[in-house]
Amino acid sequence: MAPEARAKIQADGALVFPLVPHLPFDPYRGLLYSPDQLFAGLDAGGYETTPDARAYEWFQRTKADGDVLASMLRSIHDDAISDALDELLVGTRVVGVMGGHAMARDTDAYAGAARLGRELARTGLTVATGGGPGAMEAANLGAYAAPHRDEMLDEALELLAKTPSFSPSVSDWVRAALEVRDRWPGGDASVGIPTWFYGHEPPNAFACHIAKYFANATREDGLLARCNAGVIFLPGAAGTVQEVFDNATPNYYESRGEPTPMVLVDRTHWTERLPAWPLLKALAQERPMETRIALVDSVTEVPDALARLSG
Repeated sequence: MAPEARAKIQADGALVFPLVPHLPFDPYRGLLYSPDQLFAGLDAGGYETTPDARAYEWFQRTKADGDVLASMLRSIHDDAISDALDELLVGTRVVGVMGGHAMARDTDAYAGAARLGRELARTGLTVATGGGPGAMEAANLGAYAAPHRDEMLDEALELLAKTPSFSPSVSDWVRAALEVRDRWPGGDASVGIPTWFYGHEPPNAFACHIAKYFANATREDGLLARCNAGVIFLPGAAGTVQEVFDNATPNYYESRGEPTPMVLVDRTHWTERLPAWPLLKALAQERPMETRIALVDSVTEVPDALARLSG
């Protein structure tokens, strides 16, 4: 904006948000991120030089220094991301797949989560995850694989297993995913909703649309609230337990309208290791959400359970 124009509209009472040089992100963006945008420069300098890593470094540097401008920029950015996410999902049926970030690519659990994501996408649902590694990446990978022949996913899993985790090298982990995308272009679009709050967890490259937030609370609530076709909870730790009850609370009070389906996967995990199921079942008793919750043994049972609860 020309200085004269800015001075005129400010004199007339308008608020002009400032351009801030040298930021590693655009606080006024109008669209969600793509993997290519967040991982730009990966080949030249490694993950540490990418916009994703630089945004996390900026967040770490400014989050506790009391800088009002930095706080405002984070809030404006996250609000813009929410607007872009709402625009993207208008008229779509979204199913969430939640699960832990520690699930390695070379495990049966990862392969099962990927096949689940593929099955859900093939029914016409938009798959949404927390956008990170592990179970989240697996579900996004499965959705990406949906339009391809079945063998494609098996071959992709074999390739990815050579780099099973984002530790010790995020760069190698991302490159393996980008190699899969390059070898099999044209996958189905899904959504990842990660956060720079957990900066040690990079976003995964199989979510074609990435709504990345600075504020984790805004990210968590926004992810679950947009899953209008239900949420599937794969085995996870504290973060996944939090998501179970973050989703159960509005279902209990019906604060978002009619309760949406919740399917917990792995009976042993949710009744013995982390016994969230007994509490969820007790909360749901004699309430409308009672007919919208299910516990299943494996991912192969999820599509039927989801259809039953939706009906």
